[in-house]
Amino acid sequence: MEPRLVLHNARLLDPATGDHLPHTALAATDGLISALGDDKAMRALAGPGTTTIDLKGAVVTPGLVDGHLHPVSGAELTHGLDLSGCTGLDDVREELARYRQRLAPGAWLHAWGLDPNVFGDRPIEAAAFSPVLDGIPALLQLFDAHSMVASPRALELAGVDGPRTFDQAAEVVCDADGRPTGLLLEDAACELVERAAPQPTWEERRDRLARALHAMAAAGLTGGHAMDANGDSLALYAALDTAGDLPVRLRVAPWCQPGADAEALSALLELQGTGGELWRTVGVKLFMDGTIDNGTAWLERPDCHGESTHAFWPDPAAYSHVISELHRAGVPTATHAIGDAAVRHVLDSIERAQSGAEGRAGVRHRVEHIETVPDDTVRRFAALGVVASMQPTHCCDFTRADHTDNWSRRLGEERAGRAWRCRDLWDAAATVVLGSDWPIAPYAPLGVMAGARHRRPSRDLGAPPHGPEQALTGMEALRGMTVNAAYAAGEERIAGRLSVGFRADLSVFADDPARTPALELPQLPVRLTAVGGRVTHRADDL
Repeated sequence: MEPRLVLHNARLLDPATGDHLPHTALAATDGLISALGDDKAMRALAGPGTTTIDLKGAVVTPGLVDGHLHPVSGAELTHGLDLSGCTGLDDVREELARYRQRLAPGAWLHAWGLDPNVFGDRPIEAAAFSPVLDGIPALLQLFDAHSMVASPRALELAGVDGPRTFDQAAEVVCDADGRPTGLLLEDAACELVERAAPQPTWEERRDRLARALHAMAAAGLTGGHAMDANGDSLALYAALDTAGDLPVRLRVAPWCQPGADAEALSALLELQGTGGELWRTVGVKLFMDGTIDNGTAWLERPDCHGESTHAFWPDPAAYSHVISELHRAGVPTATHAIGDAAVRHVLDSIERAQSGAEGRAGVRHRVEHIETVPDDTVRRFAALGVVASMQPTHCCDFTRADHTDNWSRRLGEERAGRAWRCRDLWDAAATVVLGSDWPIAPYAPLGVMAGARHRRPSRDLGAPPHGPEQALTGMEALRGMTVNAAYAAGEERIAGRLSVGFRADLSVFADDPARTPALELPQLPVRLTAVGGRVTHRADDL
């Protein structure tokens, strides 16, 4: 059978061994790498239907996989005004004022990427943006996507005029008189106002998602672990897949929220394994806490404001029960756990599930984010076989080496000094997977790997690194988005390597991404990406 794709005049880098292979070409057939060899031998396999590409000495790696991202919500969220480059309130006000001038009468203003550090020591509230937002409905998403600021007009249209009670640790923040300040914490509170805004059509959402995914392919991504299946996400993936317009391979984990009963768990079990050619529903995503920046994390000691003292699940034992039920059913879980108490409870729950009378071996659970943990918690990941899913650019871009940022001030020196312990987890034999958490941080995988190595703010690479002792090497960072991502998905026998019989999901770069200096890595040209042997991005001169 003739191959679908032949790549030649290449350097082949297998991160599983850390070495360049003694081959210069490969062939892909039926979605898999079917042959490795020299240029002449591989070109001889090509037929009239084969795409044959001279890579001109470029470096081929297994396809890069983002270990944590939100494609559908990201495509929607990033359609509005990007505030991520604003470093002060005046910057934000100027951007809002300019954007407001382009709005049609009565239109909603949507913005994203708002950094809480711009507020300094003042409260995060809508009053900070008066009079710019006076009279218009506006929703300003904070960078963590766990909170937003709603303008008075938006609150009015949504009928939110006081505190509310939720089944999860969410809050409509109010002043001493019970009036909303505009700050909404966690999804349940944010949704109260979001659903009052006009919604895009199905076609608009599908096209935005397609554009976002194609941009990811152009950045070097061939896959991602999508950490939600909210709304009609699965239908959108199916539509693109059926149309042959899904350029990345997606592993999707739907949410299980507090209050989930037996019927809800049964529905999650029925979803497992459903999907199409390039997407599959595998696993369940849960939350054990919120974020440190908005005071909704779960810490073993309160932060400097007396906040971050509770779990996202009002009854943490109910979370533990759900983990046991899913483990018994053989379903892997991914739990958002940022604070030390949250991470500890997740590991305790997994340990109990594994040791239960009906526990099943081989179910790979994972913890997402792990922003601050003590030594004894670091050591437990490898012992329990729990994957550590890390987003190093959150440390780079949302904290500071001198601990003057909101995240560090809330935690204090001791806990801020153990931020994003990628190196310690790696050295303790944990499987560390790297991702962006897009749209929280940019999805460009070269930027993610660079951040894991230099730990500096991407907007000021001359600034000192935050916790340089926690940096990974170039090869380790590459493994975190290839070999380890495949292991986390239970696909280590078919993905994450350049070997015959493995998926022909390939990323191609102008030079070796493991050896390119960290500060230069984000600018390394992406020459080609392929998924299952189908080219999804190709440089103009190839």
